[in-house]
Amino acid sequence: MVSQRPDHERIVITGLGLSAPNGNSLAEFRRSLLEGRSGVVAYETRYFGKTVAGVCDFDELKYQRRKEVRRGTRAGSVGIYCANEAVADSGIDWENVEKSSVGIYVGVTEHGNVETENEIYQIKGYDYDTQYWSHHHNPRTVANNPAGEISMNLGITGPHYTLGAACAAGNAGLIQGVQMLRLRECNLALCGGVSESIHTFGIFASFHSQGALARHDDPTKASRPFDLDRNGIVVSEGGCMAVLERLSDAQTRGAKIYGEIVGYAMNSDATDFVMPDPDRQAQCIRLALKRAELNPEDVDIVSTHATGTTTGDAQESQALRQVWDGNGRTLLNNTKGFIGHAMGAAGALELAGNLPAFDDGVCHATINLDRPDPDCELPALVANQPREMRRVDIILNNSFGMLGINSVVIVKRI
Repeated sequence: MVSQRPDHERIVITGLGLSAPNGNSLAEFRRSLLEGRSGVVAYETRYFGKTVAGVCDFDELKYQRRKEVRRGTRAGSVGIYCANEAVADSGIDWENVEKSSVGIYVGVTEHGNVETENEIYQIKGYDYDTQYWSHHHNPRTVANNPAGEISMNLGITGPHYTLGAACAAGNAGLIQGVQMLRLRECNLALCGGVSESIHTFGIFASFHSQGALARHDDPTKASRPFDLDRNGIVVSEGGCMAVLERLSDAQTRGAKIYGEIVGYAMNSDATDFVMPDPDRQAQCIRLALKRAELNPEDVDIVSTHATGTTTGDAQESQALRQVWDGNGRTLLNNTKGFIGHAMGAAGALELAGNLPAFDDGVCHATINLDRPDPDCELPALVANQPREMRRVDIILNNSFGMLGINSVVIVKRI
Protein backbone atom coordinates (compact mmCIF):
# COMPACT_ATOMS: atom_id res chain seq x y z
CA MET A 1 0.00 0.00 0.00
CA VAL A 2 1.07 3.58 -0.69
CA SER A 3 1.49 5.60 2.51
CA GLN A 4 -0.70 8.66 2.83
CA ARG A 5 1.33 11.85 2.89
CA PRO A 6 -0.47 15.01 3.95
CA ASP A 7 -2.46 16.34 0.99
CA HIS A 8 -0.17 19.36 0.64
CA GLU A 9 2.76 16.98 0.01
CA ARG A 10 0.93 14.74 -2.46
CA ILE A 11 1.60 15.79 -6.05
CA VAL A 12 -0.91 15.13 -8.81
CA ILE A 13 -1.11 15.55 -12.58
CA THR A 14 -3.96 17.87 -13.56
CA GLY A 15 -3.13 18.78 -17.14
CA LEU A 16 -1.40 17.18 -20.12
CA GLY A 17 -0.35 18.62 -23.48
CA LEU A 18 1.58 16.69 -26.08
CA SER A 19 2.69 16.31 -29.64
CA ALA A 20 3.65 12.84 -30.85
CA PRO A 21 4.21 11.49 -34.36
CA ASN A 22 0.77 9.85 -34.15
CA GLY A 23 -1.24 12.43 -32.22
CA ASN A 24 -1.38 16.03 -31.02
CA SER A 25 -3.60 15.50 -27.99
CA LEU A 26 -3.83 12.81 -25.34
CA ALA A 27 -7.11 11.56 -26.78
CA GLU A 28 -5.68 11.27 -30.31
CA PHE A 29 -2.44 9.73 -29.05
CA ARG A 30 -4.30 7.16 -26.93
CA ARG A 31 -6.58 6.27 -29.82
CA SER A 32 -3.55 5.63 -32.04
CA LEU A 33 -1.99 3.39 -29.39
CA LEU A 34 -5.13 1.32 -28.95
CA GLU A 35 -5.70 1.05 -32.70
CA GLY A 36 -2.08 0.10 -33.45
CA ARG A 37 -1.41 3.19 -35.59
CA SER A 38 2.25 4.08 -36.06
CA GLY A 39 3.50 7.60 -36.74
CA VAL A 40 6.87 6.59 -38.21
CA VAL A 41 7.37 7.73 -41.82
CA ALA A 42 9.99 7.84 -44.55
CA TYR A 43 12.26 10.83 -43.99
CA GLU A 44 15.19 12.52 -45.66
CA THR A 45 17.67 14.83 -43.97
CA ARG A 46 20.60 16.97 -45.12
CA TYR A 47 23.84 15.08 -45.88
CA PHE A 48 22.61 11.82 -44.39
CA GLY A 49 19.92 11.15 -46.97
CA LYS A 50 16.95 8.78 -46.76
CA THR A 51 15.95 7.15 -43.50
CA VAL A 52 12.86 6.83 -41.30
CA ALA A 53 11.73 9.06 -38.42
CA GLY A 54 8.87 10.01 -36.16
CA VAL A 55 7.69 13.42 -37.37
CA CYS A 56 5.21 15.64 -35.52
CA ASP A 57 2.56 17.68 -37.32
CA PHE A 58 1.17 20.20 -34.84
CA ASP A 59 0.05 23.76 -35.53
CA GLU A 60 3.06 25.94 -34.70
CA LEU A 61 0.98 29.07 -35.15
CA LYS A 62 -1.69 28.12 -32.63
CA TYR A 63 0.26 29.82 -29.84
CA GLN A 64 3.02 31.68 -31.71
CA ARG A 65 3.34 34.29 -34.44
CA ARG A 66 5.38 33.51 -37.55
CA LYS A 67 8.11 35.92 -36.44
CA GLU A 68 8.40 34.10 -33.09
CA VAL A 69 8.68 30.73 -34.82
CA ARG A 70 11.44 32.04 -37.11
CA ARG A 71 13.37 33.61 -34.26
CA GLY A 72 13.02 30.66 -31.89
CA THR A 73 13.74 26.95 -32.10
CA ARG A 74 11.85 23.81 -33.02
CA ALA A 75 12.28 22.55 -29.45
CA GLY A 76 10.87 25.85 -28.20
CA SER A 77 7.85 25.57 -30.50
CA VAL A 78 7.20 21.99 -29.39
CA GLY A 79 7.45 23.07 -25.76
CA ILE A 80 5.22 26.11 -26.23
CA TYR A 81 2.53 24.05 -27.95
CA CYS A 82 2.60 21.33 -25.28
CA ALA A 83 2.71 23.76 -22.35
CA ASN A 84 -0.24 25.78 -23.61
CA GLU A 85 -2.23 22.62 -24.27
CA ALA A 86 -1.41 21.36 -20.76
CA VAL A 87 -2.54 24.61 -19.16
CA ALA A 88 -5.78 24.56 -21.16
CA ASP A 89 -6.36 20.91 -20.30
CA SER A 90 -5.88 21.59 -16.59
CA GLY A 91 -8.86 23.95 -16.51
CA ILE A 92 -6.98 26.31 -14.23
CA ASP A 93 -7.93 30.01 -14.19
CA TRP A 94 -4.67 30.95 -15.88
CA GLU A 95 -5.33 34.68 -16.04
CA ASN A 96 -5.48 34.80 -12.25
CA VAL A 97 -2.56 32.48 -11.52
CA GLU A 98 0.39 34.21 -9.85
CA LYS A 99 2.97 33.69 -12.60
CA SER A 100 5.93 34.09 -10.24
CA SER A 101 4.79 30.96 -8.41
CA VAL A 102 4.94 28.76 -11.53
CA GLY A 103 8.07 26.69 -12.24
CA ILE A 104 9.07 25.30 -15.65
CA TYR A 105 11.23 22.15 -15.74
CA VAL A 106 11.90 20.71 -19.19
CA GLY A 107 13.92 17.58 -19.89
CA VAL A 108 16.07 17.48 -23.04
CA THR A 109 18.46 14.97 -24.56
CA GLU A 110 20.44 17.62 -26.41
CA HIS A 111 19.89 21.18 -27.53
CA GLY A 112 21.63 23.51 -29.96
CA ASN A 113 22.84 20.98 -32.52
CA VAL A 114 20.05 21.84 -34.94
CA GLU A 115 20.78 25.55 -34.84
CA THR A 116 24.54 25.10 -35.10
CA GLU A 117 24.25 22.77 -38.09
CA ASN A 118 21.84 25.19 -39.80
CA GLU A 119 24.08 28.21 -39.24
CA ILE A 120 27.17 26.44 -40.58
CA TYR A 121 25.17 25.29 -43.60
CA GLN A 122 24.05 28.88 -44.25
CA ILE A 123 27.48 30.54 -43.99
CA LYS A 124 28.94 27.84 -46.23
CA GLY A 125 27.23 29.76 -49.03
CA TYR A 126 29.19 32.87 -48.00
CA ASP A 127 32.60 31.20 -47.90
CA TYR A 128 32.20 30.72 -44.12
CA ASP A 129 32.20 34.45 -43.47
CA THR A 130 30.92 34.73 -39.88
CA GLN A 131 29.49 38.20 -40.44
CA TYR A 132 26.52 36.26 -41.81
CA TRP A 133 26.17 34.27 -38.60
CA SER A 134 22.74 34.91 -37.04
CA HIS A 135 22.59 37.17 -34.00
CA HIS A 136 19.80 34.86 -32.78
CA HIS A 137 22.24 31.96 -32.46
CA ASN A 138 23.17 32.36 -28.79
CA PRO A 139 19.64 32.55 -27.32
CA ARG A 140 18.66 29.69 -29.59
CA THR A 141 21.41 27.40 -28.38
CA VAL A 142 21.71 28.10 -24.65
CA ALA A 143 20.70 25.04 -22.68
CA ASN A 144 17.73 26.72 -21.00
CA ASN A 145 16.17 27.70 -24.35
CA PRO A 146 13.12 25.40 -24.50
CA ALA A 147 12.05 26.29 -20.96
CA GLY A 148 12.89 29.95 -21.56
CA GLU A 149 10.76 30.13 -24.69
CA ILE A 150 7.83 28.66 -22.71
CA SER A 151 8.43 31.24 -19.99
CA MET A 152 8.26 34.16 -22.42
CA ASN A 153 5.27 32.79 -24.30
CA LEU A 154 3.16 32.24 -21.18
CA GLY A 155 4.49 35.19 -19.18
CA ILE A 156 5.79 32.94 -16.40
CA THR A 157 8.21 34.73 -14.09
CA GLY A 158 9.00 31.85 -11.74
CA PRO A 159 12.08 29.62 -12.19
CA HIS A 160 12.69 27.96 -15.55
CA TYR A 161 15.42 25.58 -16.62
CA THR A 162 16.09 22.49 -18.64
CA LEU A 163 17.46 19.19 -17.38
CA GLY A 164 19.98 17.38 -19.55
CA ALA A 165 19.31 13.76 -18.74
CA ALA A 166 19.75 12.03 -22.10
CA CYS A 167 16.77 9.79 -22.83
CA ALA A 168 15.75 9.76 -19.16
CA ALA A 169 15.01 13.48 -19.42
CA GLY A 170 11.21 13.33 -19.73
CA ASN A 171 10.99 11.50 -16.42
CA ALA A 172 13.61 13.83 -14.94
CA GLY A 173 11.46 16.86 -15.76
CA LEU A 174 8.49 15.32 -13.94
CA ILE A 175 10.63 14.35 -10.96
CA GLN A 176 12.00 17.89 -10.70
CA GLY A 177 8.48 19.27 -10.71
CA VAL A 178 7.47 16.98 -7.83
CA GLN A 179 10.52 17.93 -5.81
CA MET A 180 10.11 21.67 -6.30
CA LEU A 181 6.45 21.55 -5.31
CA ARG A 182 7.29 19.63 -2.15
CA LEU A 183 10.02 22.14 -1.36
CA ARG A 184 7.48 24.95 -1.93
CA GLU A 185 9.76 26.56 -4.50
CA CYS A 186 6.67 26.83 -6.70
CA ASN A 187 2.91 26.35 -6.39
CA LEU A 188 2.39 25.03 -9.91
CA ALA A 189 4.85 23.11 -12.07
CA LEU A 190 4.92 22.85 -15.85
CA CYS A 191 7.22 19.93 -16.53
CA GLY A 192 8.05 17.12 -18.93
CA GLY A 193 10.32 16.80 -21.95
CA VAL A 194 10.82 17.91 -25.55
CA SER A 195 12.86 16.72 -28.51
CA GLU A 196 13.81 18.29 -31.85
CA SER A 197 16.25 15.49 -32.66
CA ILE A 198 15.15 14.70 -36.23
CA HIS A 199 16.29 18.15 -37.37
CA THR A 200 19.98 17.39 -36.83
CA PHE A 201 21.69 15.10 -39.31
CA GLY A 202 24.42 14.40 -36.76
CA ILE A 203 22.16 12.21 -34.62
CA PHE A 204 21.24 10.01 -37.59
CA ALA A 205 24.87 9.80 -38.68
CA SER A 206 26.07 8.90 -35.19
CA PHE A 207 23.51 6.15 -34.62
CA HIS A 208 24.28 4.84 -38.11
CA SER A 209 28.01 4.71 -37.38
CA GLN A 210 27.21 2.75 -34.20
CA GLY A 211 25.15 0.27 -36.20
CA ALA A 212 22.17 1.36 -34.09
CA LEU A 213 19.91 3.14 -36.60
CA ALA A 214 16.76 1.24 -37.58
CA ARG A 215 15.95 0.42 -41.17
CA HIS A 216 13.00 -1.32 -42.81
CA ASP A 217 11.22 -1.21 -46.16
CA ASP A 218 8.02 -0.31 -44.31
CA PRO A 219 8.69 2.69 -42.04
CA THR A 220 5.84 1.73 -39.70
CA LYS A 221 7.65 -1.54 -38.93
CA ALA A 222 11.11 -0.08 -38.41
CA SER A 223 10.81 0.40 -34.65
CA ARG A 224 10.42 -3.07 -33.16
CA PRO A 225 11.52 -3.34 -29.51
CA PHE A 226 12.10 -6.86 -28.16
CA ASP A 227 11.73 -8.41 -31.63
CA LEU A 228 14.42 -10.77 -32.91
CA ASP A 229 14.67 -8.75 -36.14
CA ARG A 230 15.08 -5.35 -34.49
CA ASN A 231 18.04 -3.42 -35.84
CA GLY A 232 18.12 -0.09 -34.07
CA ILE A 233 16.53 3.18 -33.05
CA VAL A 234 14.00 5.24 -35.00
CA VAL A 235 14.82 8.87 -34.21
CA SER A 236 11.74 10.98 -33.42
CA GLU A 237 10.71 14.43 -32.34
CA GLY A 238 7.95 15.25 -29.89
CA GLY A 239 7.03 16.69 -26.56
CA CYS A 240 4.86 16.26 -23.50
CA MET A 241 4.28 18.79 -20.74
CA ALA A 242 2.28 18.18 -17.58
CA VAL A 243 0.71 20.51 -15.04
CA LEU A 244 1.57 19.32 -11.54
CA GLU A 245 -0.09 20.62 -8.38
CA ARG A 246 -0.38 19.72 -4.73
CA LEU A 247 -3.41 17.51 -4.16
CA SER A 248 -4.85 20.01 -1.68
CA ASP A 249 -4.76 22.80 -4.30
CA ALA A 250 -6.21 20.57 -7.02
CA GLN A 251 -9.07 19.47 -4.80
CA THR A 252 -9.81 23.04 -3.72
CA ARG A 253 -10.42 24.08 -7.32
CA GLY A 254 -12.18 20.83 -8.27
CA ALA A 255 -9.57 19.87 -10.84
CA LYS A 256 -9.63 16.77 -12.97
CA ILE A 257 -6.80 14.51 -11.75
CA TYR A 258 -4.98 12.08 -14.02
CA GLY A 259 -3.06 10.46 -11.16
CA GLU A 260 -0.69 10.98 -8.26
CA ILE A 261 3.08 10.66 -8.61
CA VAL A 262 3.80 8.41 -5.63
CA GLY A 263 7.33 7.26 -6.35
CA TYR A 264 10.39 8.05 -8.40
CA ALA A 265 14.09 7.33 -8.57
CA MET A 266 17.18 8.22 -10.57
CA ASN A 267 20.61 6.61 -10.44
CA SER A 268 23.72 6.02 -12.56
CA ASP A 269 25.43 2.97 -14.01
CA ALA A 270 28.90 4.55 -13.87
CA THR A 271 30.16 1.89 -16.30
CA ASP A 272 29.98 2.82 -19.99
CA PHE A 273 29.10 5.61 -22.44
CA VAL A 274 26.31 3.64 -24.13
CA MET A 275 26.07 0.12 -22.72
CA PRO A 276 23.41 -0.11 -19.99
CA ASP A 277 23.86 -1.98 -16.72
CA PRO A 278 20.80 -4.14 -15.91
CA ASP A 279 21.74 -4.37 -12.23
CA ARG A 280 21.68 -0.59 -11.84
CA GLN A 281 18.42 -0.38 -13.80
CA ALA A 282 16.85 -2.96 -11.49
CA GLN A 283 18.23 -1.03 -8.52
CA CYS A 284 16.54 2.15 -9.78
CA ILE A 285 13.20 0.37 -10.17
CA ARG A 286 13.42 -1.08 -6.68
CA LEU A 287 14.27 2.30 -5.19
CA ALA A 288 11.22 3.90 -6.79
CA LEU A 289 9.03 1.06 -5.49
CA LYS A 290 10.51 1.42 -2.01
CA ARG A 291 9.82 5.16 -1.93
CA ALA A 292 6.24 4.50 -3.02
CA GLU A 293 5.97 1.72 -0.40
CA LEU A 294 4.92 -0.72 -3.10
CA ASN A 295 5.83 -4.30 -3.92
CA PRO A 296 6.52 -5.28 -7.54
CA GLU A 297 3.26 -7.23 -7.71
CA ASP A 298 1.31 -4.08 -6.79
CA VAL A 299 2.16 -2.58 -10.18
CA ASP A 300 -0.44 -3.10 -12.90
CA ILE A 301 1.43 -1.78 -15.97
CA VAL A 302 5.14 -1.30 -16.60
CA SER A 303 5.92 1.04 -19.48
CA THR A 304 9.29 -0.18 -20.72
CA HIS A 305 12.03 1.98 -22.18
CA ALA A 306 13.29 -0.48 -24.84
CA THR A 307 14.48 1.40 -27.93
CA GLY A 308 14.90 -1.41 -30.44
CA THR A 309 18.65 -1.87 -30.09
CA THR A 310 20.01 -5.40 -29.80
CA THR A 311 21.87 -4.96 -26.53
CA GLY A 312 19.72 -2.31 -24.86
CA ASP A 313 16.47 -4.28 -25.08
CA ALA A 314 18.11 -7.45 -23.77
CA GLN A 315 19.70 -5.60 -20.86
CA GLU A 316 16.44 -3.96 -19.82
CA SER A 317 14.68 -7.33 -20.08
CA GLN A 318 17.25 -8.75 -17.70
CA ALA A 319 16.59 -5.91 -15.26
CA LEU A 320 12.83 -6.42 -15.50
CA ARG A 321 13.17 -10.14 -14.83
CA GLN A 322 15.17 -9.35 -11.69
CA VAL A 323 12.25 -7.33 -10.31
CA TRP A 324 9.23 -9.15 -11.76
CA ASP A 325 9.70 -12.88 -11.80
CA GLY A 326 6.67 -13.71 -13.91
CA ASN A 327 4.04 -13.05 -11.24
CA GLY A 328 1.40 -13.05 -13.98
CA ARG A 329 -0.36 -9.93 -12.69
CA THR A 330 1.89 -7.08 -13.80
CA LEU A 331 1.68 -6.43 -17.55
CA LEU A 332 4.44 -4.79 -19.59
CA ASN A 333 4.22 -2.75 -22.78
CA ASN A 334 6.28 -0.46 -24.99
CA THR A 335 5.37 2.69 -26.93
CA LYS A 336 8.39 3.21 -29.20
CA GLY A 337 7.06 0.82 -31.86
CA PHE A 338 4.36 3.44 -32.50
CA ILE A 339 6.40 6.64 -32.39
CA GLY A 340 10.09 5.75 -32.45
CA HIS A 341 12.43 7.18 -29.83
CA ALA A 342 11.47 10.75 -28.91
CA MET A 343 14.66 11.14 -26.86
CA GLY A 344 14.17 13.84 -24.21
CA ALA A 345 10.39 13.61 -24.59
CA ALA A 346 10.21 9.82 -24.49
CA GLY A 347 9.64 9.28 -20.77
CA ALA A 348 6.91 11.92 -20.44
CA LEU A 349 5.17 10.89 -23.69
CA GLU A 350 5.20 7.18 -22.88
CA LEU A 351 3.85 7.74 -19.39
CA ALA A 352 1.10 10.00 -20.75
CA GLY A 353 0.07 7.36 -23.29
CA ASN A 354 -0.50 4.86 -20.49
CA LEU A 355 -2.34 7.13 -18.02
CA PRO A 356 -5.78 6.71 -19.69
CA ALA A 357 -5.60 3.04 -18.62
CA PHE A 358 -6.79 4.25 -15.20
CA ASP A 359 -10.11 5.04 -16.90
CA ASP A 360 -10.44 2.57 -19.78
CA GLY A 361 -8.75 -0.41 -18.09
CA VAL A 362 -6.70 -1.32 -21.18
CA CYS A 363 -2.97 -1.97 -21.48
CA HIS A 364 -1.93 -0.88 -24.96
CA ALA A 365 0.17 -3.33 -26.96
CA THR A 366 3.79 -3.54 -28.00
CA ILE A 367 3.55 -3.57 -31.80
CA ASN A 368 5.86 -5.06 -34.47
CA LEU A 369 6.63 -7.95 -32.15
CA ASP A 370 6.53 -10.72 -34.75
CA ARG A 371 9.37 -12.90 -33.46
CA PRO A 372 10.08 -12.33 -29.76
CA ASP A 373 13.79 -12.47 -28.99
CA PRO A 374 14.55 -15.23 -26.45
CA ASP A 375 17.08 -12.85 -24.86
CA CYS A 376 14.16 -10.49 -24.18
CA GLU A 377 11.85 -13.08 -22.69
CA LEU A 378 9.12 -11.28 -20.76
CA PRO A 379 6.04 -13.51 -20.35
CA ALA A 380 3.82 -10.61 -19.29
CA LEU A 381 4.69 -8.41 -22.30
CA VAL A 382 1.50 -7.40 -24.13
CA ALA A 383 2.17 -8.10 -27.80
CA ASN A 384 0.41 -6.71 -30.87
CA GLN A 385 -3.12 -6.52 -29.41
CA PRO A 386 -4.26 -4.43 -26.42
CA ARG A 387 -5.13 -6.33 -23.25
CA GLU A 388 -8.20 -5.54 -21.19
CA MET A 389 -7.58 -5.50 -17.45
CA ARG A 390 -9.96 -5.74 -14.52
CA ARG A 391 -8.64 -2.53 -12.99
CA VAL A 392 -5.52 -0.37 -13.26
CA ASP A 393 -4.28 1.38 -10.12
CA ILE A 394 -0.49 1.65 -10.49
CA ILE A 395 1.63 2.48 -13.58
CA LEU A 396 5.44 2.41 -13.52
CA ASN A 397 7.41 4.16 -16.26
CA ASN A 398 11.04 3.28 -17.13
CA SER A 399 13.28 5.72 -18.97
CA PHE A 400 17.03 5.21 -19.38
CA GLY A 401 19.75 7.10 -21.23
CA MET A 402 23.34 7.27 -22.45
CA LEU A 403 26.18 7.62 -19.97
CA GLY A 404 24.20 5.32 -17.71
CA ILE A 405 21.42 7.56 -16.42
CA ASN A 406 18.32 5.72 -15.22
CA SER A 407 14.92 7.05 -14.17
CA VAL A 408 11.64 5.59 -12.94
CA VAL A 409 8.33 7.33 -12.21
CA ILE A 410 5.35 5.66 -10.54
CA VAL A 411 1.82 7.05 -10.82
CA LYS A 412 -1.22 5.94 -8.80
CA ARG A 413 -4.90 6.28 -9.56
CA ILE A 414 -6.66 8.79 -7.28
